[in-house]
Amino acid sequence: MTTASSASSSRDLPHPAREEIRLEGVLHALSDPVRLRIVRELAAEGVELSCSYFDLPVTKSTTTHHFRVLRESGVIRQVYEGTAKMNGLRRGDLDALFPGLLDCLLTAAARQAVRHDVP
Repeated sequence: MTTASSASSSRDLPHPAREEIRLEGVLHALSDPVRLRIVRELAAEGVELSCSYFDLPVTKSTTTHHFRVLRESGVIRQVYEGTAKMNGLRRGDLDALFPGLLDCLLTAAARQAVRHDVP
């Protein structure tokens, strides 16, 4: 994996370059309901959000794990802003690599949430 910038610091987080993002990794990352919920919220807000923004029904260590899986698969980009870790959806990269996939999955997830009364 490569980092987002060439000036590396101890607070830089590793992200796959666009060409390193794999479909099976993205699908795996989005197969978990908690991770799908994170992505749905990022897509709905359309801006970077801090980890603390998300009210997830899991422990802090499990939340960290979910964000790491999303980052390492190329679904989100995480950067530090001061002490906050900000999360942004890599929509441009995902749309370029897999046209329509993200929108299709988000639409399907929204329909499922309505049927099952899930946030």
